[in-house]
Amino acid sequence: MKLVFASNNKNKIIEIQNLLPEDIQILSLEDIGCHEDIRETADTIEGNAILKADYVTKNYGYDCFADDSGLEVNALDGAPGVYSARYAGEQKNDQNNIDKLLVELESKTDRKANFKTVIALNLNGQQTLFTGKIFGTIITERRGTNGFGYDPVFLPDGFSYTFAQLSLEEKGLVSHRAQAVRQLIEHLKK
Repeated sequence: MKLVFASNNKNKIIEIQNLLPEDIQILSLEDIGCHEDIRETADTIEGNAILKADYVTKNYGYDCFADDSGLEVNALDGAPGVYSARYAGEQKNDQNNIDKLLVELESKTDRKANFKTVIALNLNGQQTLFTGKIFGTIITERRGTNGFGYDPVFLPDGFSYTFAQLSLEEKGLVSHRAQAVRQLIEHLKK
C-alpha cells in the first residue's frame, strides 16, 4: 500500500517510515509534485493536521495522512504548542527555538512538558484523527545529537536520556509520534 504523507520534512518521513510495516510505503509531498508550502494557519495542533491532509486530498486527489506535533510546557501555559516549529521565528530554526525555550524557563521551577502529535487520515472519503502524547521534563542543557526539534532538551518520564540521546528505534518505541502512528497502523489493518 502506498499512502501520501503530507510532509517534506525528511527527518519526520524517515521516522514515520521506520515505524510502518514494510507493506506500507510513504510518498512525500515532493513525490506527488506538491511543492507548495502548506500554511499551518490553524490555532490547534489538530487543526493544522486536518488542514494539511485536506489540502492534499482536495488539490491532488490522494488519500493521505498529515501530522502536526507540538511541545506543550506547563509553566508556559502550553506554549510553544501549535507554534513549536516557529517559536523563535518563521525561519523554523531548531537551535533558536531551544534557546528561546530555555530562556523562557530560566526562572521557572515547573519544567514539566509533553510532546503531542495528531495525525489526520483522509481515506476513502472518511477522516480519522489519532493522538499520541508523551510526558517529560525540559532539562537546562542540550544532550544528544539524534532526532530533531526539541529532542536535545526533552527528558521523557522514566528515562535518564533525552530523545536526542535515544536511537531512532528506541525513540520509536515510546514517542508521541510513534503512539499516533501505531493507532494509524491499527486503523489501516481493519
